[in-house]
Amino acid sequence: MSQIAGTSQNLQERAWLGAFAAALLALLVVRILALAVNGTDLFFDEAQYWYWSLEPAFGYYSKPPLIAWLIRLSTDSCGLSEFCIRLPSPFLHTATAVAVFWIGQQLYDFKVGVVAGLAYATLPGVSVSAGIISTDVPLLLFWALALGAFVRMVQGPGWWPALLFGLAFGLGLNAKYAMAWFIVCLAVYLVMTPARRDLLRDARLYVGLGLGVLMIVPNLVWNLDHKFATFSHTADNAKWGGALFHPDKAAEFFGAQFGVFGPILFAGLLIITWRACRQRLPDADRLLLAFSLPLIAIITLQAFLSRAHANWAAVAYVAACVLVVATMMRDAAWIWLKTSFGVHIAMVVVLVVGVAAAGRLAPPIGADPFARTLGWEEIAKATQAKLQEARERGQPFSTVITDDRPVTAELLYYMRNDPTPIRAWRGGGRPRDHFELMQPFTGSDGPVLLVSTVGERSSVIRSFETSVQLGQQDIPAGPAASRRVSFFALTGYIHE
Repeated sequence: MSQIAGTSQNLQERAWLGAFAAALLALLVVRILALAVNGTDLFFDEAQYWYWSLEPAFGYYSKPPLIAWLIRLSTDSCGLSEFCIRLPSPFLHTATAVAVFWIGQQLYDFKVGVVAGLAYATLPGVSVSAGIISTDVPLLLFWALALGAFVRMVQGPGWWPALLFGLAFGLGLNAKYAMAWFIVCLAVYLVMTPARRDLLRDARLYVGLGLGVLMIVPNLVWNLDHKFATFSHTADNAKWGGALFHPDKAAEFFGAQFGVFGPILFAGLLIITWRACRQRLPDADRLLLAFSLPLIAIITLQAFLSRAHANWAAVAYVAACVLVVATMMRDAAWIWLKTSFGVHIAMVVVLVVGVAAAGRLAPPIGADPFARTLGWEEIAKATQAKLQEARERGQPFSTVITDDRPVTAELLYYMRNDPTPIRAWRGGGRPRDHFELMQPFTGSDGPVLLVSTVGERSSVIRSFETSVQLGQQDIPAGPAASRRVSFFALTGYIHE
């Protein structure tokens, strides 16, 4: 009888695994097709990461190097289009869903793993992220792999989980420094679970952590050579220099988590947190809560003190996915779980339709959510038109100067075939972005073209003897928004 039961269980697991693979494959195909019909331009962060990829290094101004390496691998094999630059995202999120399945299968059972993996794959935040290229995409994968390996270390002997943990931890650090929060969550788990404190005497934990730290050393050396530019940027991003009480920002961030994780799943996480205050959770639940709740609390506090973007706690939802799904399945809350999947799948459809129509249809209500990713190629075309007019007059511009990081990044991408060099204006003090650090304007033998979004208020103009405004253009950023761009011919650079 036991053999028959075992065979039946194997058949059930194969069926669940087949359905899981089919669903992930279908979702992957849909997201790749969505990239193919995407009507948006590269967001300026995406354009910046692409530019980094032209010169692979161990570090860049605002982020560790992994994002640039991934883009370089993709563009070398696919091409330089927006589609190819963004292509790694849906594949990496699919891999992360598999890692989430592994976590759920280890801590609970096969079915929980499958449903948790599908829940992650359809999260609203993941659906948005799968259509862009950002540092969160590889970070989430390596966080999930590190957590899965850590769970395996907790559950039994063996050195391979420690090595996987170290590799994932190191690659995560090279994706984004937020991977360091893993150590904080680990510490919280050990505080919550005294029975697991024997891990502090387990050599595998220190080998894994040591391997991960060793993998970030090249980036630390790069920072040392560049006056710790990435660390300075990270500190600046926290914006602790002004007033330190912003309850509105904390409420905004907290409310945004209902959108990132999904309204039903985030509400479920809050209910689990309330239960944890009243009763002792099972060990698996406490582990997952330790790797999710502290991050949300810390970033909410950061928002209260200054500000926080909605995605800053994204890694919390790797563990939270498994925890909420396992709890709902244990409580037989099937209606809520099915409703959550329905809402999230509907969002997948809305996003596919939305990116396909971006730039062509104005939203019926509210601001255009795609406005920040529209109109950049048209700015590049307007700039190239000014350059061509100058060439035809026999007075070509020797350089294009920009006074804004988004404009710099976008022109570098959309004017990548133009021979005129593009330089960032560095107004004094330490550099504020990668372009000011690595390719600032240092002077020119001929006239230069200033492309500015602030017009005559630009500080660049005051550093030249003569300036002639060549015009202003309101460049559409979709049907309902625009950007005003000013063009100036500058001569006589005043060296500081």
